[in-house]
Amino acid sequence: MNESIGAPETKAHGAEIEAGHHRFMNIFETFREANDERLAQLERRMSADVVTEEKVDRLTRALDDQQRRMERLTLKSTRPQIGRDERTEAALPSEHKSAFEAYARAGDETAMRQLEAKAMSQGTGADGGFLVPEETETEIGRRLIAISPVRSVATIRTVSAAVLKKPFAISGAQTGWVGETQIRPETAAPKLAELTFATMELYAMPAATNALLDDAAVDLDQWIGEEVEQAFAAQESRAFVGGEGVNKPRGFMTYPIVDETVWNWGSVGALKTGADGGFAPGKAADRLIDLVYALKAGYRQNASFMMNRRTQAMVRKLKDADGNYLWQPPTMAGSRASLMGFPLVEAEDMPDADAKANAIVFADFKRFYLVVDRQGVRVLRDPYSAKPYVLFYTTKRVGGGVQDFDAGKVMTFSV
Repeated sequence: MNESIGAPETKAHGAEIEAGHHRFMNIFETFREANDERLAQLERRMSADVVTEEKVDRLTRALDDQQRRMERLTLKSTRPQIGRDERTEAALPSEHKSAFEAYARAGDETAMRQLEAKAMSQGTGADGGFLVPEETETEIGRRLIAISPVRSVATIRTVSAAVLKKPFAISGAQTGWVGETQIRPETAAPKLAELTFATMELYAMPAATNALLDDAAVDLDQWIGEEVEQAFAAQESRAFVGGEGVNKPRGFMTYPIVDETVWNWGSVGALKTGADGGFAPGKAADRLIDLVYALKAGYRQNASFMMNRRTQAMVRKLKDADGNYLWQPPTMAGSRASLMGFPLVEAEDMPDADAKANAIVFADFKRFYLVVDRQGVRVLRDPYSAKPYVLFYTTKRVGGGVQDFDAGKVMTFSV
């Protein structure tokens, strides 16, 4: 049996990732020693030495840089090679994929239009273009899950309509205990709310040379997926966190955020740190514990923290009353860091920990946030607008919003 041509490179990536994780752990040990010294200086004389502060900051940046390198290596290891190997050649392409390749490489629409006629459906939209084959759509979706922080932990629903309407029971039906022969009293009907998630158009426009399109070794599914992944992921992530819901999904940070003591359905409950732009001295662990237990047990067991890199750098320095660090590094390459024993998801679009900022979310994101993908990714081939390049106007429809307001809580950095 012939070994796949991608195997040596896969092994090299694996060794590189392991080496990167080992270096990350070494930097973290040095950081922990320097931060312990900084905290000891604060206890002895109410201020830390400038040199020690600079060393801790330098090591914090080194940890962040090394984590970025590991993320890039991990993502690279999940990407299949653009050139086809023997296994790819052995798999016969679907009729749709073969037709799409003819359209993408040479602009031949004949087979695509025949497929439309067979399916008795219209594959072109108002702006033209064709639906990509299932292989290409799957490749794009797989890549987005790998690099989009919110999508990686949220529930994803694929629909065929432009809008998803979902009923949700705010209060359940009345229940009670009765004897075997007693009359069963009529129970009250549950109170339902209808949540509406509209899908909005997201686009990217990768460019290809004719030489690339003429190269039969290049798999266009993988090429298009790789070209649009960063553009789609960046726009999605921004919208899932802070999108206002106009021509884009609604982000969970744009719903009303109210004090947990007055929380009601339709808003997100919040707890305060006790200090503007930080935690009250000596109270960080207590405040984070309060945030964790603000969630009901059914949500808490599958919950994660979410914050950006700068907020993570702040909590990385925190200890509990017993001197244990609240933040812990990933246990293995490719896994997540943890905070208070719960996974920590890093999302750069989360706010910084400034005064009165809602900088940390703790939620069971599978139940808290819903991502809605409309079935079908459309590609319009444009060989005219940017000669000598061929543009591929790629669009997909995405929506999103909070689906269970009881499944997430926010930490507000204020008194």
